[in-house]
Amino acid sequence: MSDVAPGLVDAHHHLWNLDHRPQPWLDEPTHTPIRRTFGAEELRASATQAIAGRRLTRTVLVQCVPSVAETREFLALAATDPLIGAVVGWVDLTSPAIGDVLDALRSGPGGPGLRAVRHLVQGESDPEWLQRPVVEKGLRAVQERGLGYDILIRSHQFPQAIRLAERLPDLPLVLDHAGKPPLADRSLDDWRRDVRRLAAHPQVRCKVSGLVTEADHAMWTIDDLRPVWDVLLAAFGPGRLMFGSDWPVCVLAGGWNRWAATVEQLLDGCSDAETEAVLAGTATEFYRLDTAERRR
Repeated sequence: MSDVAPGLVDAHHHLWNLDHRPQPWLDEPTHTPIRRTFGAEELRASATQAIAGRRLTRTVLVQCVPSVAETREFLALAATDPLIGAVVGWVDLTSPAIGDVLDALRSGPGGPGLRAVRHLVQGESDPEWLQRPVVEKGLRAVQERGLGYDILIRSHQFPQAIRLAERLPDLPLVLDHAGKPPLADRSLDDWRRDVRRLAAHPQVRCKVSGLVTEADHAMWTIDDLRPVWDVLLAAFGPGRLMFGSDWPVCVLAGGWNRWAATVEQLLDGCSDAETEAVLAGTATEFYRLDTAERRR
């Protein structure tokens, strides 16, 4: 039996340096507490809470702004920082040159660490943005290169995510932040129906992340979050769920350690194998964190 302690994977966090790259989304008044630079060393210092005896060993660094240059920087950082196991980058899915851009990223410094891409669909007003032929062509280029796609939507945008899963069944998909259930409004009926419809597609995974910032930032309790957890566990099963912190955005609603302690409570009653899946296994498989390819 191995004496190596099992690890914990944070499948969703961000980093930004405001002296180097502006983050316009931080200009919202509610984002004042996180309107500063956050680096990997601060993540290490902040993420000290164990979950089920596991401490943070690997992470997935996710794009913040629609910038290929940011993606290049993240890949170069991941190549030198052993904590960061994979990068979810950004490319223009509507560009006719998307294949060339992806190939250039993958052949550049840290390029093998690119495991998925993401677009900020939550900010698109077109209710069929993911169904635009040019976008679908871009997503096929992503699929052809063995990459996954992170779905970032708000709860009213589920129909286009469901159609995406129907039309591209071979594209690995992961739903960020559980589709942002409207926890603050306590109106989960539509979200519950739609997340079950999306989960019916076996290529879709789901991140248990970002929930606390959809609830009341100051007043949320585990009882507010448990109905969402129960739906996710039943719809996806633990083998298709992955823990993510959404740090440092989660600082707005309690921080990394409080969220980690909450997840440990939510996992109460899960078997060791189910806990392993949520805390490490699902993310390791989806983002291929067990390969040393990016270190070569």
